This record gives sequence, structure tokens and C-alpha cells, in this order.
Amino acid sequence: MKRDQLTEAVEDYLKTIYELVSSHERATTTQIAAVLDVKPASVTGMLQRLAKSDPPLVEYQKHQGVQLTAFGEKAALEVIRHHRLLERFLYEILGFPWDKVHEEAHRLEHVISEDFEERMAIVLGNPTHDPHGDPIPNRDLTMPTFTTLCLCDLREGQKTTVKRVPDTDPALLCYLAEVGIVPGAQLEVEGYSPFDKNITLKVEDRDEIIVLGPGITNRIYVELS
Repeated sequence: MKRDQLTEAVEDYLKTIYELVSSHERATTTQIAAVLDVKPASVTGMLQRLAKSDPPLVEYQKHQGVQLTAFGEKAALEVIRHHRLLERFLYEILGFPWDKVHEEAHRLEHVISEDFEERMAIVLGNPTHDPHGDPIPNRDLTMPTFTTLCLCDLREGQKTTVKRVPDTDPALLCYLAEVGIVPGAQLEVEGYSPFDKNITLKVEDRDEIIVLGPGITNRIYVELS
């Protein structure tokens, strides 16, 4: 099945399933419904359609979750490559703030051509990550391998470099930029509270101390310095 035969809705489903399966063994109907803001019954119907397409795009069994087939994964990675290159292009070339590029890229990812994608990549110098640190699939639609830790797992005295931050919450992105927690920033854990799981941090070259709760720290990924 060629990409131009897929609807925007199908591409959104495939991308969502890929991202959910990256964190879980299989994606559930409830998880997909929550991400896409649709009813679980609608998700079930779409998954049944995708499982019966030619070729099948997902492997689906009721109450057992869903996984992408090889064809489905390739289609998902194509959309993800478009999205993350667009984010980088909007941020670096067009000057969009990093809290605005996600929604803009989502609107454009379904309509750009492969030629447009290639020209973006060349202009940007074939980047490996988007502005928020998420890896960009390469030209042969292979996702780069990477090893990171969740910031929530760090403890007092550890030093680390920010690698990835969540990209779907504009208000959070504005706050993180304000306090200097961006990809490449150097952090040192000043303290950890086991009762509320708050982490006290110092950002390199800044005087203020920051306290972040698990609602934020479990969404930021880092690499030990």
C-alpha cells in the first residue's frame, strides 16, 4: 500500500500506535482513544479495518492490544520523519518558537511530498533529532538507536545532560525554556524527596534552584554526564 492511499486519520493511528508501542509491548484501545481523543468504539472499528487492509497494517486481537505490521511500521515512520523534520525546519529556518512547532508540523505532515521532505533534510544538514530531542527516522526509515534515563530516576549528586523533553504541552515547553531545561542543558541533582518524589535541580550557569515533581520529571529523558 502506497502512502498516498492512506488517509490522514489512518496515518494518525499508525503514528500513535508506534509511539505507544515504543513505551509498551502493545498499544491498547483505551490508550489510543486517549491520545487521539476519540471513543474506544471508534478505535476498535479502525483497528479492525487496518487489520483487514491489503497488506495488513496492524495485528489486532480484541482485548489483547495491537501492534504494527512491517508495512504499518514503515508508514508510521514515514509520518514521524515528516513531522520531526518539519518541527526542525519550522524552528530553525522559519523561526517558530519551540512550543508552537508541534501543532504546526501535525497539520503539515500529511501533505508534504517526499521531494519536499528530502529538500528539508538537505537544507537542515540531515539532522538526527527534532527541537525537543526526539530522534528523526533516517532516509531508509530506520529509527536511530539511543539510550536515555528518565530524570525521575536520578538521585542527589548525579550530573546529567538533557536529551528529550515532551513536545505536546506548549505551556510546559514555555516553562522548561524559561528555567533552562532544554536539550543539551547540564543538570545536577541537588536533592530528592522520597515522600512526594520531587527532585531539586540546578541548571548549569544559572543561580536558581528548581524543584520539579514527578508529573514533569517522568517525561524528561537525560544522559548521565
